[in-house]
Amino acid sequence: MAAPGSNGEWMVVGPRRGMPRRGIREKPMVRAKALEERESWTPIDSENDPEGVLKLTCKVELLMKKMESSLFYHALMKQIEDPEVFGCFIRVLGSSSQMQMVVYGIGSIESYEPPRLQLSLALLMKRKFSWIGDIEVFDPILSKMECEVLESLGCRILSINEQGRRNVLKPTLFFMPHCEADLYNNLLQANWSADSLKRIALFGNSFHTYKLASELNGSIVQSAKHVLAAAEFADEFKVEIVSDDFLRAFHDSSWHFFGSVLESKLPSIFS
Repeated sequence: MAAPGSNGEWMVVGPRRGMPRRGIREKPMVRAKALEERESWTPIDSENDPEGVLKLTCKVELLMKKMESSLFYHALMKQIEDPEVFGCFIRVLGSSSQMQMVVYGIGSIESYEPPRLQLSLALLMKRKFSWIGDIEVFDPILSKMECEVLESLGCRILSINEQGRRNVLKPTLFFMPHCEADLYNNLLQANWSADSLKRIALFGNSFHTYKLASELNGSIVQSAKHVLAAAEFADEFKVEIVSDDFLRAFHDSSWHFFGSVLESKLPSIFS
């Protein structure tokens, strides 16, 4: 989690167990404005490294092969194709033939294996399911080389830091494993209507776990009000981790769907 600094800005707490923090920080006072305003973004580095791009691309492709043959991957595909879960995807699609995938907070795919595994899963899902469309990716820590690798693998890098606040106008799968609670909260806040929520499928940290943690940690209540409210009505399906090789990348992950809520039952949330 992040902690407020003495100047009122959000400071990112140091990585845990060698992993980068997932999330997009801004001053609390500008959060309301961020619903209308978006910040242009480009990688802070400009170094060309063709050899590095090739090596990292190969590394991701090898991990994709490893994942595709794993028990974890086969269990996850079986879960997606289960009638109950697949029915939720069908409801998100509605009359559309595809849903876009948006990957927020992927982390450094150059420095850490868990982000590479997460990316591998996203790419394999697009390859397997014809109803998954284009993949858009954003994380403010991505380097120019990482962006080039992602583009070579068929992804589009967002040039705008959306702060997670994308207003969903079409069926969209948000792929957000191990992001910060406030990033999920931003997404839900920007789409807090039954009409928008029904277009969202979300792969990320378990909302049920956030609900349990909020009983012990009051700071979660303040930073994740929409997450905690959504936990009451979301259809959540926990992802089974059947191999320790994928524990760090996907522990406590779940599928979340929100189409069952009616506008009249959507709780009002006040800051």
